[in-house]
Amino acid sequence: MRELLELYWDELAAWGALVNLLLTALTIAWALTIKRDQMSALAWCLVIIFLPFLGVLLFALLGWQQVQRPVARKQRHKQSYRNRVLSSTEAEAGATGEAAEPGMARLALRFDASPVSQNRVTFYHEGEPALHDQLAAIRNARHHIHLEYFIFQPDDTGRLFLDALEQKARAGVEVRLLYDAMGSHRIRRWCLRALRQAGGRCGAFLPLDPLRRRIQINMRNHRKIAVIDGQIAFCGGLNIGDEYRGKSARFGYWRDTHLRLEGPAAADLQRVFVEDWDFAMGEHLQGDRYFPPRGLEMAPPSDRAALECAVQVIQSGPDQQLKGIREIYFAAISQARRRLWIASPYFVPDAGLRDILCLAGWQGVDVRLLCQFHPDKWIPYYAGRYYWADMLDAGVRIYQYAKGMMHSKVMLLDDHWASVGTANLDNRSLHLNFEVNCLLHTPAAVTELEAAFLRDLDDSIQLDRAVFAERPFAGRLVENVCRLLSPML
Repeated sequence: MRELLELYWDELAAWGALVNLLLTALTIAWALTIKRDQMSALAWCLVIIFLPFLGVLLFALLGWQQVQRPVARKQRHKQSYRNRVLSSTEAEAGATGEAAEPGMARLALRFDASPVSQNRVTFYHEGEPALHDQLAAIRNARHHIHLEYFIFQPDDTGRLFLDALEQKARAGVEVRLLYDAMGSHRIRRWCLRALRQAGGRCGAFLPLDPLRRRIQINMRNHRKIAVIDGQIAFCGGLNIGDEYRGKSARFGYWRDTHLRLEGPAAADLQRVFVEDWDFAMGEHLQGDRYFPPRGLEMAPPSDRAALECAVQVIQSGPDQQLKGIREIYFAAISQARRRLWIASPYFVPDAGLRDILCLAGWQGVDVRLLCQFHPDKWIPYYAGRYYWADMLDAGVRIYQYAKGMMHSKVMLLDDHWASVGTANLDNRSLHLNFEVNCLLHTPAAVTELEAAFLRDLDDSIQLDRAVFAERPFAGRLVENVCRLLSPML
């Protein structure tokens, strides 16, 4: 074998160089065709050129940012749902109901958000009470339980949920569990065997199976949704696992923001689940059993205090031409007049969002950014630090949460609007992942979140502009390297 390689090495090297040249040219053409952001296109072209063969493979696995869902089926879901929830008054005002909604709500409707509805909303600021109440709601389910999570760990917390789901499935309740194939990679088939044998259905979103479809590593389902009987729903930053209850030595105390919604918004989150379930499992769920008509008696209220809130549910993902959550974030920042407070564990915004944030700071808006002090992912952490200097120069106040792991995804606009959900202020959430947020149009809800934000600041370290400017050269170098990867994060 060695003799053959020595004999034909020149020919093999020449053919390899030719194949690499052709693959590089074709892949660069592909990248320039599908990458609309010039920085992202440039970054990928450099990777493809300077990493022979490997760059082509990386782009094939990570560079594609669209998922072609069955469009006609998705449109049927949306039309059927909208026909159910829109009142006759809204229908007369316009097919989309836009004329019935003011301001930010009307804009959100253009990005496929639900109509505004009145709901009882319970706020959770840490994992233990949120997951406790969610488990209680599951145990009280009468007809169906729908769970959709980016991470579902097979640890003590995961087994607690799986045991409860198995018991309800044996009792005749419909149980459906949808988890992301990458985020929940620790889940094995044997972990779900008992639930399946009890009659529950489980499925992975975009499984890593080249025999089924093109592998999509870079686009993940980052949503966290639980819907019980179509009347109670949970949504926010919490996945299912010990770390989210503060029981992981690695992360310690886990700070997050999660919502329980009782009312029409539960059906809005149900619509998101139904579309994802149909895409992943090929089962179309419809009818009053899954979408109870408005006006039915709602589920009994939870033991915790709840607020009456006007809520809109908005989703976004690589299956959409316009990224709704990104556009709503941009609009909120541009409309801030007094206050804009943001909590996001990962801060790697695109150029447009960076510019509008800096502009808000220069205009004298009270812009505060709450990020991590103890990062769980180092590359996005250092990529975000690169942009902190520009933020500080513009007057943005930056805080690092030091009590534990900060995982909240919250935005507060003045005194009247807030967003809570799964989307971080980074390229991955706003351009690559499937996400869902709840938009709150009630001042009392903003006051609740404001109080929690202020408590977080007491447990945080505020960055000093002068001190941060003197950080070591090694740290600056790491930030620059990670920043170059930001278009691909």
